[in-house]
Order: sequence, then structure tokens, then C-alpha cells
Amino acid sequence: QVQLVESGGGLVQPGGSLRLSCATSRSIFSIYTMGWYRQVPGKQRELVSAISSRGSTSYAASVKGRFTISRNNAKNTVYLQMNNLKPEDTAVYYCNAVGGGMTYWGQGTQVTVSS
Repeated sequence: QVQLVESGGGLVQPGGSLRLSCATSRSIFSIYTMGWYRQVPGKQRELVSAISSRGSTSYAASVKGRFTISRNNAKNTVYLQMNNLKPEDTAVYYCNAVGGGMTYWGQGTQVTVSS
């Protein structure tokens, strides 16, 4: 069974930084598009950023210029570097893997931006 294991969430002050990590098995990492979504209570889960197996990236307009997605193929891990965090970035962040007609989700990690 494929697992996505997230880490790196926490509490940070506005303007601060966090880096989220998502590790998975090599069998999917090399061919799947990896992404980060976030969700706040009462709202739909939204795509924050994604990176293809070839390294092409995309970002939501609200995070462009502040967040950077990257992948380490040797470690089967995808990262989301989040800088200049704002209170509106507060959410549960989920790692996502899509490919071959399959979709997998991590368990989610809480990010709270507050003074």
C-alpha cells in the first residue's frame, strides 16, 4: 500500500518560514505528479502547488513568489518551502500523488500562522 508521510507543520509568526516534507515509495515517486493541497474548516480543499515527474511546477496565485515546491528523487521526497507566511495560510496541508489513474493522500499536517 502506498503511503505519503508528511512532516514539518507547526506554529509560526507572520513573516516566518516553514518547510513541509512528504516522503513516499520509490515506485510512485518517479512517475507521479506530487502536490500540496490545503484545507480550512468549512472550505474546499485547494491546490497550493504541484510538481511533475519532470520537474515542471505550478502554484496558486495566493502563494506564488512566497512558496517553492521541489523534489529530491534520491530520497523520494517532495518539499514545500513556505516563506513570508501570512495568517491566511493557516490550514491543514495535505500531500498528494497522482498518476496511472490513481490518487493518494497523506494524513495532513497543521500549519498555523499567528502572533
